[in-house]
Amino acid sequence: MQAQSSIMLQKAFQRYISNFKGFRREVWILTLVTFINRAGTMVLPFLSKYLKEDLGFSYSQVGWIMVWFGVGSMLGSWLGGKLSDKIGFYKIMIFSLFASGLAFFVLQYITSYYALCFSIFGIMVIADMFRPAMFVSLSVYAKPENRTRALTLVRLAINLGFAAGPALGGLIIMGIGYQGLFWVDGATCIIAILIFWIFVKEKKKEKSPDFHLQEEQRESVFKDKPFWIFLLTCTITGILFFQLFTTIPLYHKEQFDLTEFQTGLLLTMNGLIIFFLEMPIVGYVERKKINKVKIVTWGCLLMAISLFLLLINFWSGVLIIMMIIMSFAEMFAFPFSNSFAISRAPKGHEGRYMAIFTMSYSLAHILSAKMGMAVIDWFGYQSNWLFMGTLGLIGTALGYWVISLIAIEKSSAKY
Repeated sequence: MQAQSSIMLQKAFQRYISNFKGFRREVWILTLVTFINRAGTMVLPFLSKYLKEDLGFSYSQVGWIMVWFGVGSMLGSWLGGKLSDKIGFYKIMIFSLFASGLAFFVLQYITSYYALCFSIFGIMVIADMFRPAMFVSLSVYAKPENRTRALTLVRLAINLGFAAGPALGGLIIMGIGYQGLFWVDGATCIIAILIFWIFVKEKKKEKSPDFHLQEEQRESVFKDKPFWIFLLTCTITGILFFQLFTTIPLYHKEQFDLTEFQTGLLLTMNGLIIFFLEMPIVGYVERKKINKVKIVTWGCLLMAISLFLLLINFWSGVLIIMMIIMSFAEMFAFPFSNSFAISRAPKGHEGRYMAIFTMSYSLAHILSAKMGMAVIDWFGYQSNWLFMGTLGLIGTALGYWVISLIAIEKSSAKY
């Protein structure tokens, strides 16, 4: 019996490891760079707490600063995608991380409300040019059959970085204050992109033989009804997910008196769950050829359930259960939404398509912060969890609408 258990464990381990095989060297280096960058991204999980508790801004002011965070992210995503198609993803990635690293050094010295609105906006324009450029780089460096797994590998690096970052960030805050976060964040941006620049050489995107035909058909994306409804579902999942970095850290402190370190540990648990389980889940879905939009829709539903759980406000253990369900929701929603979005793009226009896709999450960041803070300010935390959970149910319904539209689309293509 013990021998059988050992063999089963060995097979499970080998199957897990096989999910990480077949990637080119450049994909692994990009993954390492992403991990270093995200491990140092300690400002974001604590930004709302820093603004509220350290600088003394009101809920309304924190909400507006986070709105400018999202507006800058939207503009940066659009510029990053457009410029990736024009001058290449490689130059955009290097500029974005190096410049944003320097900007984080300066941000710690800016403490007035209007200056922070402007500064956060400017930093996010620069920093979020990186995201669509990085997605395009994967379409170049990853083999077509490995693209979803390559996206997942990079997401694992992001989540492993977040697993290390918030807990360490909480200790830094308790030890030397919030200023330490800005120094670490800036330094890791610069270190990460120097590694990328040294070890990865620029590779041009190849234009497909029917490039000119695709150029003529490019505008059809604006008539792609399933894609735009899918973006609405993505925006809603983003709104729900970003509560982890806006309203939920404040709720931890005010309702359950958690320290920054305890909040960091909950986020660390989220990162570890994703690190160990996301790649096997993606591998299983790929092997079984399960509908990707359906998986994203299930993710949206799980996010709604996780936020409804916060209506239980008398037992701190619910925060652990909520984070576990949110982790599975994240694993379902995000890797497959990335894959679906890039699969809709014709070659040569991946940057534009991924810009639109990433802008949906930037819009989610704007709406998540402002709506969440406003609902809490006017009606309290309970009303916010009820509102967000209901919004998740709407996103779930939209997801199933997309599934039916794509089924009709495929059926029509047969005739």
